[in-house]
Amino acid sequence: MMKLWVLLCLLACLTPLTARQQDVEVDDNEFAEFEDEEEFVMETNNEKSEQAAGNTNKPTSQDQKSASVEDPEEEETTVETEDEEFEHFIDEDEFEGFEKDKSQSSKSKEGQPELKMADVPVHLRTNWDSFYVEILMLAGLGVYFLNFLQGKSKNHKLAQSWLSAHRDILEQNFSIVGDDGTSKEASSGTLMKESENVYALWCSGRTCVEGMLVELKFLKRQDLISSISNMLKPSSDQIVIQVDLEPKVMDKFVFAIVQKRSSGKLHKELLDLSQFTEKKNMDKKLDIPTCFQVLSEIMEATTAVLDKKVCQVLQKYEACVEYIHFSDQYSGIKSTDDSQPTKLPQVKPVLMFVFNVPGKGKSKPSDMESMKPLLQMVFHCIDKVSRLQLSREAKQKAEKNRQKAEEEYERLTHSQRQEAAQLRREEKRRAEKERLLNEEDPDKARKLEERENRREMKRKQPKMKMMKVQG
Repeated sequence: MMKLWVLLCLLACLTPLTARQQDVEVDDNEFAEFEDEEEFVMETNNEKSEQAAGNTNKPTSQDQKSASVEDPEEEETTVETEDEEFEHFIDEDEFEGFEKDKSQSSKSKEGQPELKMADVPVHLRTNWDSFYVEILMLAGLGVYFLNFLQGKSKNHKLAQSWLSAHRDILEQNFSIVGDDGTSKEASSGTLMKESENVYALWCSGRTCVEGMLVELKFLKRQDLISSISNMLKPSSDQIVIQVDLEPKVMDKFVFAIVQKRSSGKLHKELLDLSQFTEKKNMDKKLDIPTCFQVLSEIMEATTAVLDKKVCQVLQKYEACVEYIHFSDQYSGIKSTDDSQPTKLPQVKPVLMFVFNVPGKGKSKPSDMESMKPLLQMVFHCIDKVSRLQLSREAKQKAEKNRQKAEEEYERLTHSQRQEAAQLRREEKRRAEKERLLNEEDPDKARKLEERENRREMKRKQPKMKMMKVQG
């Protein structure tokens, strides 16, 4: 009886463990296919062990009675040890042919080719080497932006320094300095900004002068490509001064003094220089540097303009003066079109001065102060030209040159008019022939053809003049 109670206690302790183990086994999906086989093997083993125990130890009558009194659920319950739980893994019949299948699978694996991982291209890898193009582009944009700010600031400083250095001289010679023209009332001190490297200043209010336009044409320092080209081939900032004189103030003559390196180009580009001037060697007659070329129409006017004061400035500022151009027939640069103009160009008396800023592209605001004598020379030339009176021979020569230029222009325009008239006649004749070919009525077509033949015969006949003789 004591043994029975001990057995019941053991069963009560083992039942929750076996239930927990069954839950775990049910949850594990990898071994779900072996659940039925394990139960079957466990039942067969239990039957064998019970038979062996019945043969060796026969129960007594009291034991049989006590067993019959026990609950039928307790009869079905069996206690398994760890050795019995994993006994089916040792059974050779359970895994028949396992080694053979394993060897076949290993042979099939050996026969298959080895898998090789493909190399990922460089441009698809997520590392900094894949973005070197973008990094270079961003760096280039940053450099371009910084150069733009630096170049823009430097050009603005140069323009303001020029205005502050020359403002006193301008106000002494003009009543209005720096009028922008935006308001009805005249303003002063305004430096107009046309672009990041071009500034303009308009001055008016002086006798014999309609107005003076000062253009400060600096290098394109805000452009990175232009800055690099200027480093390779240095060039200078320029100050262009155009003085528009009143009509009939200036005598008729054309004159220019130019740097020899650019004299040929300027002579071809400007219409008045190409029509009226010739190259003159004035190095020995006048005290001017050898680097200048004189283009003159009237020698009397040339010697009068190039006086001692102007020659001294040319000697001192040899590299700063690009060219000086005086003309009563100024019409600007020639048109690039190959066709001849249909009317005479509008001309006006103009004095042009083009100066180079010192520094050869490396100009400083302090360099603007040293250019004051050049502006003073401009006002000296204005007074000189307005007071200049040429001799009668010089005036006749200048008038003859202008009449010759007008006749040449009329001859060119006359030939153009003749060519245009010839083209119109040919176009009319072509239209008559097309109408004759398109005519469906044969009688009408024959009449048109006879009329056209009579016109051709009449055109080919020589012209004769009729003269009357009185007896």
